[in-house]
Amino acid sequence: MGHREHHAAAPRTVAVAVLTLSDSRTPAEDRSGDAIVALLEAAGHSVAGRVLVREDPPVIRAALEAALAGPVQAIILNGGTGIAPRDSAPEIIGALLERELPGFGELFRQLSFHEIGAAAMLSRALAGVARGKLLFALPGSEAACRLALEQLILPELGHMVGELGKA
Repeated sequence: MGHREHHAAAPRTVAVAVLTLSDSRTPAEDRSGDAIVALLEAAGHSVAGRVLVREDPPVIRAALEAALAGPVQAIILNGGTGIAPRDSAPEIIGALLERELPGFGELFRQLSFHEIGAAAMLSRALAGVARGKLLFALPGSEAACRLALEQLILPELGHMVGELGKA
């Protein structure tokens, strides 16, 4: 089956949980989460949950465990992927991943480089599979979230979920 056939056979609607990691934002100030939700819904996907999570490793892990136990096929986190001491999303997610998708982080940083230059190297965005579900960790900036969704996640989300559903 070729690329076009894979896409044609892929699910059109994916259930996604959105987690924003932040100590400073309130739900009303979560523009990155708003952008993720708007882009997912505009593409025909369903947002099965949205949570603002304090940047504390046990709290993040608990929120991820709850999302993984829920009726979702993908989880998108934003925030906590930089190099500051409190940025722990990659380590927490990495411990849960059964398979990493290294191409996601590589492509994200390449696309980011064209937008923001050398600062793209500070991103530790990553993606992978845990318990049969897709996990994406994005930076907390709205522009970075839009870039990741528009250029990488949305064009392949249904295809990736379809691949995970194969026996």
